[in-house]
Amino acid sequence: MLREEDSPHRQIEKLLRINQALAARLDRIENARSSTYALSRTAAVLEKEVMARNRDLERTLAELGTINRELDTAREMAEEANRAKSRFLRAASHDLLQPLSAAKLFLSHLADLLRDPAQAEVVGRINTAFDSAEELIRALLDISRLDSRALEVTPEPVDLGQLLLRLAVDFEGQARARGLDLRCVPSSAIVESSPVYLRSIAQNLLSNAIKYTPQGRILVGVRRARGMFALEVHDTGPGIAAHDRDRIFNEFERLDPQGSIPGSGLGLSIVRRACNRFGHELDLRSRPGTGSCFRVWLPPARDAAPLRLVPPQQRGVAGMGAGAALRGRRAMVVENDTAMRGAYVLLMQGWGMQVAAAAGTDAALGLLAQGPPPDILLSDYQLDRGDTGLRTIRAFRDRLGDLPALLVTAERAPFLVAQARGLAVQVLEKPVAEPVLQQAILTLLEHRP
Repeated sequence: MLREEDSPHRQIEKLLRINQALAARLDRIENARSSTYALSRTAAVLEKEVMARNRDLERTLAELGTINRELDTAREMAEEANRAKSRFLRAASHDLLQPLSAAKLFLSHLADLLRDPAQAEVVGRINTAFDSAEELIRALLDISRLDSRALEVTPEPVDLGQLLLRLAVDFEGQARARGLDLRCVPSSAIVESSPVYLRSIAQNLLSNAIKYTPQGRILVGVRRARGMFALEVHDTGPGIAAHDRDRIFNEFERLDPQGSIPGSGLGLSIVRRACNRFGHELDLRSRPGTGSCFRVWLPPARDAAPLRLVPPQQRGVAGMGAGAALRGRRAMVVENDTAMRGAYVLLMQGWGMQVAAAAGTDAALGLLAQGPPPDILLSDYQLDRGDTGLRTIRAFRDRLGDLPALLVTAERAPFLVAQARGLAVQVLEKPVAEPVLQQAILTLLEHRP
């Protein structure tokens, strides 16, 4: 008897199920095979895209490298041009200040000889014109140095009390001539800054205050706040409107519409540049009709030993009169500029001094061997063929010991101040006025028998 499960109908159903299962498995295998193929094709396409992008990136990097090299070349050319400009301005300013200084000394001597008031007035006006030219040359040189990347100055301790004393001496005459009461409050503060450029900042602020204050007083002092020292210059001038407070720091900007106030309009621009260069915060407080206050914030010095600036003038010696204090004194002048050398000799002989003059160190040493030693040595810094005034001073002191020496130069580089400090040499800037030169010599000779 045939069982039901062994019936042909059942066997056909079973075979159909097996067939369907095999067909489903074949479909899954085919689908998997298609997916793998698609993935491999996709990977191949992506690989080609990546290779293409890599080639594009390599080209871009090569172009960028070329551009960077061109930028480096352009930057080097710009920096060299800037250095060349600074060298040119430095040399040009020295060459311009040399005859200017000689002319001012000759004019000063001429003013002493004149008895006619009209002629004296003409000489005074000429001298004022020279002062304006000097101010402009110095301002342009300062701006060039401050804008130069090559300017590297290491901050040093600066005695603000000494700086204020020097300001009081230097600007007392200008303030008195305008009928202003100038007061510099003593201070014991020692700050970290550039001695040369901090002095320039203070001088420009005080000069600006004197020029723009028609009457009243000017107060210079130091205030401590916020863990800093603030060097402040107050005036009772007309004040500055809010919309002008940024403009006054631009080059050649002046708030005098009539142009009656002398000046180049560069002083405050130098102040802002110097403050930015040395990281000193500068602020201004002012209202029209109430005066102004310029304030420079300075950090306290880490080292308590300050760099002493040029010694302030001492009035006690000047009161003796040049004729009594300088008559018979011997001076050695070393100056390569013929006109300048002649001006020194003329003036100093007029003061009753005995003067020997030479163009360089070796010639001066030759004169030293021919006569009595000098009481004081006066030299320019930049002499001919690499010779310098510092070399002259060292050579004379090697032979004569501690000889008082004065360096009169148009060079204002900070390195010169540091080197002169090391030799205890006083530095005066060209053009130098006759009273300033005379006072400096008197001061150096005060304690020399």
